[in-house]
Amino acid sequence: GRGFSFRRDEPLDMRMDRSAGPTAAEMLRAVSESDLADVIYRFGEDRHARRIARLFVATRDHTDVETTGQLAEVVRRAVPHRGYQRIDPATRTFQAVRIWVNRELDALDEWLLAVCRRLKAGARFAVLTFHSLEDRVVKHTFRHLERDGDIKIKIVTKKPLRPSDEEVSRNPRARSAKLRVAERVS
Repeated sequence: GRGFSFRRDEPLDMRMDRSAGPTAAEMLRAVSESDLADVIYRFGEDRHARRIARLFVATRDHTDVETTGQLAEVVRRAVPHRGYQRIDPATRTFQAVRIWVNRELDALDEWLLAVCRRLKAGARFAVLTFHSLEDRVVKHTFRHLERDGDIKIKIVTKKPLRPSDEEVSRNPRARSAKLRVAERVS
């Protein structure tokens, strides 16, 4: 495995493309405590980011953190037990590190611009997101293009379309889905 999950103890790689850029372990080896806290807070939306970063750096000073199991253990030790019930405390940190390693939000923004450039006038473009950070990128990119981009679009859905309660009961994974639609104007 590539270390996307902490359910199995695997090397901390996390790259979508194994030939591109440094691994998660390499990036974590070099990152400062404050930068790591920013990554965890920004991409993982974790309020325990500073505490996790502090313990990670203290652990890293004594031993190499090279596997998913080691990283997950550091996070679990850093987060107070009462601070989590439903999801494992390592979930948000793993998400944050994966997004950081792969520059996922930058790639999404670049992809949105590339698709909008290729649309013909009158063509519509629908984007389905499952994560608040992704949705924020789509919303801001669409707004930028509608207001002052070199590509003119019109946002068709001022507010994102959400799944109905019935859809969520049939498909629980749909609960966080948001659909945004834009139309190329010129």
